[in-house]
Amino acid sequence: MKILPTFLVILLSSCGHSLDNGLMRTPPMGWLAWERFRCNTDCDNDPENCISERLFMDMADRLAEDGWKELGYQYVNIDDCWAAKERDSEGRLVADPIRFPSGIKALAEYVHAKGLKLGIYGDLGTYTCGGYPGTTLDQIELDAHTFASWGVDMLKLDGCYSNSSTKALGYPLMSKALNATGRPIAFSCSWPAYEGGLPPVVNYTLLGEICNLWRNYADIDDSWESVRGIVNWYSRHQDVLQPVAGPGKWNDPDMLIIGNFGLSYEQSKSQMALWAILAAPLFMSNDLRAITLKEASILQNKLLIRISQDPLGVQGQMLLKGKNNIEVWMRQLSSSTMALAFFSQRTDMPYHYTTSLGQLNITAPQLFSMQDVYSGWVLHQLEIDTEFTVTINPSGVVMLFVYPEMQIVQDWDKRRPEFSPLKL
Repeated sequence: MKILPTFLVILLSSCGHSLDNGLMRTPPMGWLAWERFRCNTDCDNDPENCISERLFMDMADRLAEDGWKELGYQYVNIDDCWAAKERDSEGRLVADPIRFPSGIKALAEYVHAKGLKLGIYGDLGTYTCGGYPGTTLDQIELDAHTFASWGVDMLKLDGCYSNSSTKALGYPLMSKALNATGRPIAFSCSWPAYEGGLPPVVNYTLLGEICNLWRNYADIDDSWESVRGIVNWYSRHQDVLQPVAGPGKWNDPDMLIIGNFGLSYEQSKSQMALWAILAAPLFMSNDLRAITLKEASILQNKLLIRISQDPLGVQGQMLLKGKNNIEVWMRQLSSSTMALAFFSQRTDMPYHYTTSLGQLNITAPQLFSMQDVYSGWVLHQLEIDTEFTVTINPSGVVMLFVYPEMQIVQDWDKRRPEFSPLKL
């Protein structure tokens, strides 16, 4: 029989597994380095794009000055490759002294002064995925206190270079250790993404007690095929995944890649809409210094963000997968409202889809209105059997906000284009 170290016995035996931090009651929003900037440490030849304090200060500036913070994008998250290759003489993690000469504490202070929050990356293993120092079981408490002393607001804990038994011990232990620091630190777990089975063989009830969000599936890449793969995986396993999400505990399908190189405009709208339907964290991984107004308009759509941040916290799901490669997704929202997304996995031509809420077996108020989330157009005084038609472009989406007729729709988007994909 394996004997656990004394500190593990104490931590495991103390007051259950609950993550008592009260954070992320709605899906978190912000910016995360990994997909766009990966493990680029070549600051000599690529100083603007390498993993350095300059990069994160630049992104904090953009979030604070370009209207992102006011919309809810508040986290500036460091990912892998920030650390020095060795711990210090006292066993503590330290930032690479060349790329982060001021240290993480100073970076956190800079971010906080902008009214934002700083996230950091760790790995529950001997090394991070990029080969930097990981966190072994006997280093959990030390690392949690180190992060808290720096003023970190979120920890993403990866799972490279470890095994299932280490994860089963380590993730609950880190949750407790973060709580014990006295600093509110949101906790992102990668545990399910490393476990076998479809869906992963993990205790989702326990995950909801120890983590604020968790990755279930493979890393996203800058491609439409990657986004489609994630969406299809979530729809196949929604009966397991949908019930376990809620305020303070979210399934994380990974980063938003809108504004990079792999998605068309239609595909970008689809990712944003489906992430909102899934009540997913909205962590952009792009270059906010170079994003176009057209791409930013998707990420800054106020009505879409309202849907994402709905306080009811119910994860949506796919209602119908049609024969014509059109999927219907729905998310129940507060105040008798809902969001519908008509998502095309076609590759040929725009498709005209005619239906009614009654045909979709959706219960709605006697009279309701629908607003096209992207165009802003509204249809009023609809009934459950009133048919409407949406025109969905290939790999595109039409997203509708449905609300009782007596409610007053806000002017979420002052643009009123001549064309709307929604009509009676």
